[in-house]
Amino acid sequence: MTTRREQTSTESRELILTAAAELFAVKGYRQTTFADVAERSGISRGSIPWHFGSKEGLLLAVLERSVDLLNASLDGPPDQGADLGLDRVTKGLEALFAQPTTKLFVTLLVEALEPDSPIHDRYVAIHGTLRGHCKRWLDRFAPSAGPPTEALAVAIVGAGIGIHQQWLVAPDRVDIGQSLAALRALVAGIH
Repeated sequence: MTTRREQTSTESRELILTAAAELFAVKGYRQTTFADVAERSGISRGSIPWHFGSKEGLLLAVLERSVDLLNASLDGPPDQGADLGLDRVTKGLEALFAQPTTKLFVTLLVEALEPDSPIHDRYVAIHGTLRGHCKRWLDRFAPSAGPPTEALAVAIVGAGIGIHQQWLVAPDRVDIGQSLAALRALVAGIH
C-alpha cells in the first residue's frame, strides 16, 4: 500500500511531466526553464531536480512517458482482414496526430539532430518502435509480391511523420483525414 507521501510524490511527478511535455512542444527544450515548468505545473522549482536530477533527466523522462503513450495508442487487438486493419491504423494515426504530445516529437526532432544530443538515441529508438509496430501490422496480413515489409514500414512511417509535420505547419492546407486516406489507398494497392 502506498503512503500519502508516495502518492503526493507520484502526483507531483506527473504534473511536472505534463507541464514539461506541453512546454517542450511549444517552446522547445532549450527555451524551457525549470521556472517555466514550475509555473505551469504548480509544483515548486526545487522539486523538479529532486524528481529528475537535471533538465536533461526531465527531458528523457518526458520522452520516455511520451513513448509509453505512443506504444499504448498503437497496441491493440488485431483486426480481422486487411481492410479493417487499414481502417483501424488510419483512424489510430489521425487520433495520435491530434494528441498534444505528438507535437513534442516534431519539436524535439531538431534537438535530436544536433551533435552530442542527449536524445539522439531515444529518437533512433522511437523510429525503430514505430517501424516495428508497422512491420508487425504488415506481417499480420498475407503480403503480396512487392517491397519487403521492412522497407514498406520505413516508407509508411516516413509518410505518416511527413503528413503530421505538414499538418502542424499548415493545418488549414493539409487535411489529415484525406492525406491518411491517400496513404491507406497506396498501402492497400501494394500490399
